Amino acid sequence: MHGNNFNWLSLIPGLEHYPNHVVMAIIVSVMLVVATFVARLQLSSAIKSVEGAVIPESKLSFRNFFEIIADSLYSLTKSVIGEHNAPVYFPIVGTLFVFIFTCNIVGLIPGLLPPTDNLNTTLALGAFVFIYYNFAGFRAHGPAYLKHFLGPVLWLAPLLLVIEVVSHLFRPLSLALRLRGNIMGDHVVLSAFSSLAPYLVPVIFYGLGVFVAFIQAFVFCLMTMVYISLSTSHDH
Repeated sequence: MHGNNFNWLSLIPGLEHYPNHVVMAIIVSVMLVVATFVARLQLSSAIKSVEGAVIPESKLSFRNFFEIIADSLYSLTKSVIGEHNAPVYFPIVGTLFVFIFTCNIVGLIPGLLPPTDNLNTTLALGAFVFIYYNFAGFRAHGPAYLKHFLGPVLWLAPLLLVIEVVSHLFRPLSLALRLRGNIMGDHVVLSAFSSLAPYLVPVIFYGLGVFVAFIQAFVFCLMTMVYISLSTSHDH
């Protein structure tokens, strides 16, 4: 938490030499791999059962937790990118959402800072999205994808090229700054109110923190879907 110099990672010998956001990103990644493995085991076990995984479990488990997230995200992906392209791009979008949300939520644990609190992490995520949606555009259109940067009128092409390049370069920066700014601001507010009123009041801001963590992951992935949709659309 901001305003508190204690960090749980400082108790692990050797980790003090590595950036906090790098270590936390690795820890989050390992956590997600383990959680996905457990969910996969539960799904495999359910498929082999009498119901064949058709009937959902009566209580919350790793399996139906991931199913709820996946189903909601897939429906959103279909509505933004289209039913035909949704199966292609959903794995990337889903992975981004789960990773960013987990990174955000980790910061609510006292003594830990979320990886998304650091601009290096959010810039890396923004750069990945920038590279990926342009790759998707080239894969969908081939060299003709470059026409998207030139516009329909030949004599305006030089001007539109500059405008489009600047616009596209601003996209990863805006994704990075929005995510980092909101997560950092949320933890500054939580730290301030926890110091002023350490009992009961912080509960409200922890709830707000969960909401902010979800919304920021959702907005990041929604904008990613929009960029992919624009780059792969055949209406250029």
